[in-house]
Amino acid sequence: MKRRDFIALLGGAAAAWPLAARAQQRTAPVIGVLSGGGQINPNTLAALREGLGKTGYVEGRNITIEIRGTEYYQLPVVAAELARQKVDVIFAWGSANAALAAKAATTTIPIVFANGSDPVKYGIVESMNRPGGNTTGVTYDNSGIVMKRLELLCKLAPGATTIGFLNNPTIVTSSQNVADMEAAVRALDRRMSVFNASSEDEINSAFAKAADLRADALLVGPDPMFNARRAQIAALAARYRIPANYNRRVFCDAGGLSSYGAVFDDIDRQAGVYIGRILKGEKPADLPVQRPTKFEMVLNLKAAKALGIVIPATVLALADEVIE
Repeated sequence: MKRRDFIALLGGAAAAWPLAARAQQRTAPVIGVLSGGGQINPNTLAALREGLGKTGYVEGRNITIEIRGTEYYQLPVVAAELARQKVDVIFAWGSANAALAAKAATTTIPIVFANGSDPVKYGIVESMNRPGGNTTGVTYDNSGIVMKRLELLCKLAPGATTIGFLNNPTIVTSSQNVADMEAAVRALDRRMSVFNASSEDEINSAFAKAADLRADALLVGPDPMFNARRAQIAALAARYRIPANYNRRVFCDAGGLSSYGAVFDDIDRQAGVYIGRILKGEKPADLPVQRPTKFEMVLNLKAAKALGIVIPATVLALADEVIE
């Protein structure tokens, strides 16, 4: 063999070697984090790492985390890429869209989800106690807290008769979210207007429309895309002077008026624990889907003052945290 042919052969082998041997050479398990609606919240990653730490896994020491935050329409492609990389576990965060994309991409790689859907209804698992297949996780049941969120909003804006609902129509749970809101509004004898948005520009347009139609208050639907754009949403609510309620406290941290929802750090921490247990040999099929046990109400006094709202003492007394 000529020298140049030998060098070409060696170079080609060297180029192919990492692709063929990466799985054999990998010394630490890899977790692929799959998130739709934009970049994943840093708080989520911190809680995930804490949960992994409880099972003995530390990023950079004996585990690697690959983060894939993307738009909803790209989730199937990104999930398939993670499956081809043969990550050890996929963490599908924030929406049923992410969990379903991961489930469609692989039947063998374990999947742990954290979202607010009914995982049985949407076909993510077979049952809550015996998930079956390769998927388990944590659900925080957005449907169950809509009435409490609306009641809180109406206490902050007692004169509100028309309640707006900011909804992302591209998520799997969109129709259910609207139906839950309609039922809650009807029960409180209020009217409802739905404002759909699935992008930054559409959020701007939705708020302008809400102001034009004189929505008295606004409930922001559960959606990771809205979560990623929480500063924009809180600023728009302040600009148009619309009292709003959110399902995550991070909106209040960003200047929003009020929130009621699960303690999401606990949820992501539990997901980390489940991932660690799976890496140690347990099967997703045998790990029951978990539900949160802690919920929190957060109020932002600065936002209330800017809106001219005096929060009743009875409501303040119920708050788990008051941001001043």
